[in-house]
Amino acid sequence: MNKIKYNIDLMKYISLFESLTNAQVKDCIENELQIIFIVNENEIGKAIGKNGINAKKISNLIKKPIKIVEFSSDVSQFIKNFVYPVQIKEVRNQDNLVTIVGPDTKTRGMLIGRDAKNLETLKSVVKRYFTINDIKVM
Repeated sequence: MNKIKYNIDLMKYISLFESLTNAQVKDCIENELQIIFIVNENEIGKAIGKNGINAKKISNLIKKPIKIVEFSSDVSQFIKNFVYPVQIKEVRNQDNLVTIVGPDTKTRGMLIGRDAKNLETLKSVVKRYFTINDIKVM
């Protein structure tokens, strides 16, 4: 696990998110595709809002797509939360190698993403909180 550092933009995003939703942000990650907000356990409902109103409002204000993920201290549950709404059969963690089992090839393709961007994002976020070596999709 690396020490997490924020720039001024991420601090603004966190402040905006918390003031609009009243949900505590654990982490905020910006990549070229979207901004990922990781909220504390049991605060996903507050963060998203009724019919997704909070998520839509924040996305419009910062003019970038957002993803809201509920944190879990269990690596398997955290990965399930991160890839939601994609349904996965199983997440196995053996010797710091996490294996995600998808039900079909379409699901595996969505988990990996074009040029493996989705998988790389997942790996980088999971490695911020958990000690793992790699994530494989089967």
